[in-house]
Amino acid sequence: MKRKYFGTDGIRGKVGEHPITADFMLKLGWAAGKVLTRHAKGKKNRVIIGKDTRVSGYMFESALEAGLVAAGVNVDLLGPMPTPAIAYLTRTFRAAAGIVISASHNPVGDNGVKFFAADGFKLPDNIELEIEALMDQPLVTNGSDSLGKARRIDDATGRYIEFCKGTLPLGFNMAGLNIVLDCAHGATYSAAPRVFKELGASVVSIGDAPDGFNINHQCGSTYMQALQETVRAQRADLGIAFDGDGDRVLFVDGLGEIVDGDELLYIIAQRRHAAGKCDGVVGTQMSNLGLELALKELQIPFKRSKVGDRYVIEALKENGWSLGGESSGHILCGELNTTGDGIVSALQVILALSDSGQALEKLKQGMRKFPQTMINVGLPKKIDISGNTVINQAVEAAEKQLDGRGRVLLRPSGTEPVIRVMVEGEDSQLVNHLVADISQVVQQQVN
Repeated sequence: MKRKYFGTDGIRGKVGEHPITADFMLKLGWAAGKVLTRHAKGKKNRVIIGKDTRVSGYMFESALEAGLVAAGVNVDLLGPMPTPAIAYLTRTFRAAAGIVISASHNPVGDNGVKFFAADGFKLPDNIELEIEALMDQPLVTNGSDSLGKARRIDDATGRYIEFCKGTLPLGFNMAGLNIVLDCAHGATYSAAPRVFKELGASVVSIGDAPDGFNINHQCGSTYMQALQETVRAQRADLGIAFDGDGDRVLFVDGLGEIVDGDELLYIIAQRRHAAGKCDGVVGTQMSNLGLELALKELQIPFKRSKVGDRYVIEALKENGWSLGGESSGHILCGELNTTGDGIVSALQVILALSDSGQALEKLKQGMRKFPQTMINVGLPKKIDISGNTVINQAVEAAEKQLDGRGRVLLRPSGTEPVIRVMVEGEDSQLVNHLVADISQVVQQQVN
């Protein structure tokens, strides 16, 4: 059945434009409450709600709360909290579900909603489809004897901080480590500095003063320049950047150079492999070929999934592995949390640095990144190009020139009307030449 509202990562769009409106969120809360109650099966009739720091979150929090209460569901309001904290607290509170109000790394004009089931994973497809079906029915408010209740939870951040610290070996500390944190004026602004300070690190924080409008604005993992400049100015050992909702993380090494998600995944996998605790790693279609080859040298199995944490999680479950992620910094340590967790992943990287006794700029050299270039080709409408003979011939010709030491990938975006044309290989000049040629062919064909 075709979905009307839910995408691969919940419902997202521009604030004020359907479906990211107050009336839609009220109805969504009610529909979700009715469906979740139906599937509760003895679990608490309770849903927790967290949000990032964008100003529209207050409006949507109230609307969802009202809808859920109208459906007879009790609601715990957590306030600004990282997405992975909601996944964790949904499990520890034994809630029927968790809701996150966030548009992640998107600008402040966007917002969205994503759900976690009682087990801390994304809602199953059948539950999302049931919620969508109920959205077409009239909203009927329960009588006063069967309404839900709402309360605010004051110690949610402290609980999550203790969880993060508990993912490290007992007694581990970061004394002597100088870190710069960029919290993107987002959901990690309170928790992240406290985690690293309480573990003994010397911390300088930027992007830690949200005002409702500055989330992800020239800061965080989508704008690394601010962190690079601060790391160099402070002569810090490293820098850590989160995105708006705290499920992604990127690093800056002591030289001020960006360390992306593929390199971080390699560093974590290398440490676990040395300890005999890495059965395999899941990347995506966009993961750098250098990651695949570096893991192959360590004899660590590697598989690619479609882009998106939902697909990474599916591949991890299928293979019985725990470690996977994306070059964007969305890293999953499945034995620690059920979704990408920027703070927890950062702690795993620092644990690897401590065990190796090496600086980040040295340890990342075990993986040699291949030059990778991507061009977005705009579409007049959604078009399936997989069977286009001219485009396929252009791709085959490029792959011959790469001679087994590179990749070509054409991928329709899930959020924009574009085809992403990506080429990677050892020779950056050849890569740039091939990606330009293929993009031109695609542009001609789609128009």
